[in-house]
Amino acid sequence: MAYAITQTCCNDASCVSVCPVNCIHPTPDEPEFGTTDTLYIDPRACIDCGACADACPVDAVFPVDRLRGPDTVSGDLNRDWFRDHPNDHAWGAPSFPRSLPAEVGALRIAVVGTGPSAGYTAQELLRGTSAEITMIDRLPVTGGLLRHGVAPDHQSTKRIAESFASVFHDPRLRMHLNVEIGTDLTHQELAAHHHAVVYAVGAAADRRLGIPGEDLPGSLPATAFVGWYNAEPTVPADAVELSAERVVVVGNGNVAVDVARILLTDPDRLAATDIADHALAALRRSRVREVVLLARRGPGQAAWSRAEFLALRRLPGVEVVVADHPEVRAAIEAAAEAGAEGGSEAGSGTASGAALLAGLPLVPHDGDAAPGPGRRIVLRFLSAPVELSGEGRVEALTVERTAPAADGRVEGTGVRDVLRAGLVVRSIGHRGVPLPGLPFDERTGTVAHRAGRVVDPATGRPLPGTYVVGWAKRGPSGGIGANRACARETVGALLDDATARALPVPEAGRGDFERLVRKRRPDAVGLRELRAVDRAERERGEAEGRPRVKLATVAELLAAGLRR
Repeated sequence: MAYAITQTCCNDASCVSVCPVNCIHPTPDEPEFGTTDTLYIDPRACIDCGACADACPVDAVFPVDRLRGPDTVSGDLNRDWFRDHPNDHAWGAPSFPRSLPAEVGALRIAVVGTGPSAGYTAQELLRGTSAEITMIDRLPVTGGLLRHGVAPDHQSTKRIAESFASVFHDPRLRMHLNVEIGTDLTHQELAAHHHAVVYAVGAAADRRLGIPGEDLPGSLPATAFVGWYNAEPTVPADAVELSAERVVVVGNGNVAVDVARILLTDPDRLAATDIADHALAALRRSRVREVVLLARRGPGQAAWSRAEFLALRRLPGVEVVVADHPEVRAAIEAAAEAGAEGGSEAGSGTASGAALLAGLPLVPHDGDAAPGPGRRIVLRFLSAPVELSGEGRVEALTVERTAPAADGRVEGTGVRDVLRAGLVVRSIGHRGVPLPGLPFDERTGTVAHRAGRVVDPATGRPLPGTYVVGWAKRGPSGGIGANRACARETVGALLDDATARALPVPEAGRGDFERLVRKRRPDAVGLRELRAVDRAERERGEAEGRPRVKLATVAELLAAGLRR
C-alpha cells in the first residue's frame, strides 16, 4: 500500500532526500516547489518502504490504508496531483553537502534569531563545517514563529522543533537569549567577534490598512492576536477583548483562517494544547458567535491554503457560509462546473479558491444587525475596509463593495455597508523592519541582499561577512519548510566567501564576546536556563494533561531559568 502526505506537511523536503525511487514531488529543484501547499507521493511509483514517514519532522506521512478522519482525502489528493503534473521520477544531478577546505580553519559564526530559518542555518553549518556557532535572540526563549506563530491546535507542525533541539544542544553552539542586537549590542560589535553574522530576524511589523480609526482600541494586527494566544512575552494578557458577538478579520490568508478558527473552536478542545492560559480563559468567557473574513478581491484570489480552509470547513459546531454576491456566485458556479468536467472534486490538488467554496451556503449578510443563533464564519468577498468607528473603541467597520476590473484588479463601486463589530483584526501580511547598521530596502521591506549576501544598495557591493536568511531575506512568504532551501542558499554563499578568503578576521575571541554579553545583559539566558524553562513548562503541562503550559511573560521565563 502506497504512502500519502497529509495536509500537515511542512514542505521542508526532508522526505525527498530519503526516497529511494524519487517519487516525492515537487522537489526543491522543480519550479512548483514552494508554490504548492504540500508535497505529494506518486502512488504508482511508491514502493511502500516508509523511509519518508521516518524522515518527516512533523509526522505528516502515512500509509493510505491508515488514513483517518480529515486525512482520508489525502490519498486522492496525492494521486490527483500527479495526474495533473505527470512526472517520470528521473533523478536530477546529484547534490553533495558543502564543506570547507581544511586550511580555512574553524569559523566563528553568529546567527541572530532562533526561529526556523535560524535553525536550518545552524543545522547546515554544523553538518557541513567545523564552525562554532553563536545564536542570539531578543526573547528569553527559542523558537520564533514556530513557538509564537503556529496555532496551538497545530501541534503536529510544532514537532519540527524537536529536529532543532539537537542543533541547540550541539557542543559547538553557544546561546545568548534575552539579548537584542541594536539595543544591547551593535552589529559592529557582533561582527568584531565573528567571521560572519547571519540575520534570521523575520518580518516583525504588520502591514497597515491606512484608513481612519485604525488605531482605535479593539483594532489590532494579527501578529498581536496570534502572539496573545501563543503566550508571546511582549503581548499583554489583556491585549484582546472578546465581549462583542461579531469579530471582523480583514484578510483571507492562513493567518486569518487561524484567527477565525481559534475564536470559534470549543475551548475544551483547545485545553489539550499549549495555548496560553490567559487566552484559554478569555475564550471560555467569549461572547463571539460570528467571525467575518473580509476580502477586497474575489474567491479566485483567496490566499489560504487548501489544507487550512478544509480544516475550517470541518470545525465542529461552526457553520461556514459565503456572503451572497452575484460575482461570487458566478465564480463558484464556474469553478464547480470546471471541476466536474475535469473529473476532480472541490478540494483536489488543483482546486481553485472558488472551487473550495462549492457546497457552502450563499446567504445574505446584514452586518448592521446582530448575528443570528449559533456560531458561524462568514466569508465576505469583494468588500474593502474604508473606516473604523466607535466611541472610545471599535464598534463598527465601514466597507465599500468592490467589483473586478478589466485589468484583473478590483475597484470600488461606491456602495457602502456597515459591519457592527467589537474587534477588528487586520491580517494583510507582515513587513520587515530596518535593522540598525544594515541596509534596508523600503520597497520590499527586506534587508538588501544578493543570494543571501547583504549588499550596499548604493554600490551593490557585499558587506563583508554579513548575511541574511528567511523572511528578512525574501519577504514574508513561504511556510516553515521553505526556510530550509533558503538557508542552504545563504550558507552556500557564506562558504563560497570563506573558501575565497573573503571573510573578515575577528578582532576578539569567543570568550571576549561572552564577557561582553554578560556585561551588557547580566540576565542573558543560556542553554542551561533554557532547559530549565522547558522542564518547567512541560511539568506544568503534564499536571494538566497538556503538551506544555507556556510561561507568558519575560519575568516568568527568567524566574524559571534561574530555578535550574
